[in-house]
Amino acid sequence: MNVEYFIANRLFTAKEENNRYTKPILGIAILAIGFSVAIMLLSIMIVTGFKKDISDKIIGFNSHITITNFTENQSYESEPIYKHQDFYPSIRNEDGFKHIQVYATKAGIIKTNDEILGSVLKGVGNDFDPSFFKQNLVEGKIPVYSDTITSNKVLISKSISNLLKLSINDNMVMYFVNKPPRVRKFIVEGIYETGLSDFDDLMVIGDIQHIQKLNGWQSDQVGGFEVTIDNFEDLEMMTSIVYNQIDYNLNAFSIKERIPQIFDWLALQDINVRVILILMLIVACINMITALLILILERTRLIGILKAFGASNWSVRRVFLYNALNIILKGLILGNFIALGLALVQHHFAFFQLDPNTYFMHTVPINFNLTYIALLNIGTIIVCYLVLVIPSVIITKITPIKAIRYE
Repeated sequence: MNVEYFIANRLFTAKEENNRYTKPILGIAILAIGFSVAIMLLSIMIVTGFKKDISDKIIGFNSHITITNFTENQSYESEPIYKHQDFYPSIRNEDGFKHIQVYATKAGIIKTNDEILGSVLKGVGNDFDPSFFKQNLVEGKIPVYSDTITSNKVLISKSISNLLKLSINDNMVMYFVNKPPRVRKFIVEGIYETGLSDFDDLMVIGDIQHIQKLNGWQSDQVGGFEVTIDNFEDLEMMTSIVYNQIDYNLNAFSIKERIPQIFDWLALQDINVRVILILMLIVACINMITALLILILERTRLIGILKAFGASNWSVRRVFLYNALNIILKGLILGNFIALGLALVQHHFAFFQLDPNTYFMHTVPINFNLTYIALLNIGTIIVCYLVLVIPSVIITKITPIKAIRYE
């Protein structure tokens, strides 16, 4: 057995009378490290959960990669593209790609007896992936569309439903700016709610064949293609792959390029996490330095005896570093227990609620990323241990004779 570790373990577990002042201080150090680690873990899980939740909702409305006509402007009126392309639908069978679907958008006005509301009809076809809207469905069901029969059933948001007082199976009249203006009557099949007011207040999901007829397109013309991928971290690479596969008159851009302001805002959230991590690490390190100095002062006679028996300065320092490492590990265990316990409770029972008008979600989100949790624990151990090497230098200044006579 390692001699330094054996001595350190005996010092930590000893129940001597002269430990009565040290034990409470060491307990406070363990608590301080535990709460610091808990705050760091919760910060990472909440912020990454917030970013993931917002990103998933934006991608649910828009997909990871969009393929459109090169001449498309920034309005909600789509330019036609022929559906029959070399990449459609074969690209979904390639590694890294999850799904591809056609879509088209057209701006319009929903009118009821008492209210009017500007909105956008997003037309989708039989290749529509409804998984995102199923997760956010609050009433009714998701409409199913085919290439043969035009469906009048639509999916609207809860905010539109509340504003226009529309319920499941109600008729909804929508006016479109054409020459002359055109009118379509839809039936509300389902109601969703994501909390993203920028989209919930605007988007109506319907049959793409309505937009094709309103715009005078052929049945094989669409507004564009939406591509989803397996891993968001590969977004730039997968966008480049798609761009290299499409014709020269088409353009492919990622969701970050399409809505850069939201993702820039999400990137700013990392600054908050960094500030919290730095502050909590400083607190943990200060507490550990204090605890180590107290241990050294209390065991001054032991340091002198070990040196008198021929122990080197580094060997004696290792005794106290092992002791400090023991405190760090206990603090980490406590911090992980607190953080993961609170996170699991919030994840399953959603005790902490949020205002969706401000935070775009109803509850505090939690993201259990094992990589981040492991890196935080390992990083805390390394940083605290390295910081403690410096104050342990005080041991080299203690002489055996004066230390043995120390009371």
